[in-house]
Amino acid sequence: MNPPVERFTRLSRALHWLMALLILSMLFIGIGMVSTVSPRYHELLSVHKSIGMVIFVLAAIRLINRLLTRQPLLPADLPAWQRVLAKASHYILYALMFALPLVGWSMLSAGGYPVLIFDHLELPSILPLDAGLYATLRRTHTILAFLLFGVFLTHLSAALFHALIRRDQVLESIT
Repeated sequence: MNPPVERFTRLSRALHWLMALLILSMLFIGIGMVSTVSPRYHELLSVHKSIGMVIFVLAAIRLINRLLTRQPLLPADLPAWQRVLAKASHYILYALMFALPLVGWSMLSAGGYPVLIFDHLELPSILPLDAGLYATLRRTHTILAFLLFGVFLTHLSAALFHALIRRDQVLESIT
């Protein structure tokens, strides 16, 4: 009989799965947005900006929650290199959850575009108008989005590895 599963708090689990859904949605909305010339582009852009800022706020809440709550331990028999990769992937995920919305907001500011959240709340410009900076930030936003997608897939693969191969209850701790 397996020992009881040590779980993340309900808030931690809720934030984890909500953000997973939002981030995956954002990646697909972003791809759809930049690959269309249809009138839906502006609709997708509006949704993309709004969800991006929701992710930014939730990332802040999630980071505070993570710092204030105890996390379940990784299995004792997990190799050291896997522990290092697990920690590194979480640091990278958190960094990207903050960086992508900030780079997106900065990019739009440098391009002179308004940042409207849910079509009502206009965020202030955080950079001066600069076409060159806009182009650099747009490229940076794209690269970071691809990096996030790669880290997301790696994280998902690790979760499946723990659930299906190791069967060590790591996935159960967050479900």
